[in-house]
Amino acid sequence: MGYSQAEKAETHHRIVDVASRRFRELGLDGISVADIMKEAGLTVGGFYKHFDSRDELVAEALAAACEQMEESGLTSQPTLKKSIQTYLSEAHRDDITSGCPISALVNDTARSTDDAREVYTERVEASLALLESQMPEGTEGNRRAKAMLIYSAYVGALGLSRAVADPKLSRQILNSVSSELISLFPTKKAQAAAA
Repeated sequence: MGYSQAEKAETHHRIVDVASRRFRELGLDGISVADIMKEAGLTVGGFYKHFDSRDELVAEALAAACEQMEESGLTSQPTLKKSIQTYLSEAHRDDITSGCPISALVNDTARSTDDAREVYTERVEASLALLESQMPEGTEGNRRAKAMLIYSAYVGALGLSRAVADPKLSRQILNSVSSELISLFPTKKAQAAAA
């Protein structure tokens, strides 16, 4: 790859990185291409050297946000309990720009293009599979349905905790939903005590 191609690739990556953070923070319609380009240190005229359309940028930025979420450790916790606690934490709630794009962009993506929705769907499927794999041995019932319940609770609780103005209520939403989800999967120690 020549120098100009490497430079173009780096510039492209910078645009996508800015877009992935700002879309999570402001929504898909909350920031213009001009503002994204400006923040990336570029002019708006250079946008079409990298993307055919804004919709293409949205799909790439959503994919990048999903990759960043994996790299952050948000999706790589060793146990289901730790996954629940990490996802429904105040730290995750407060870090919307590098947090889960699924919860940050659920409504935006529902009204977006098929390409963006496809990226979103792939991330949801991967998250469901991860949750299924983390369920303790001996989990009864339909694991996929349980994973869907957990993930739906994740997205809803995180969204509500970000939306309410009362910090105490926000914390209660996260803590209560986390506790209830964890209680669905008692540890062997808790099972033995109940027997």
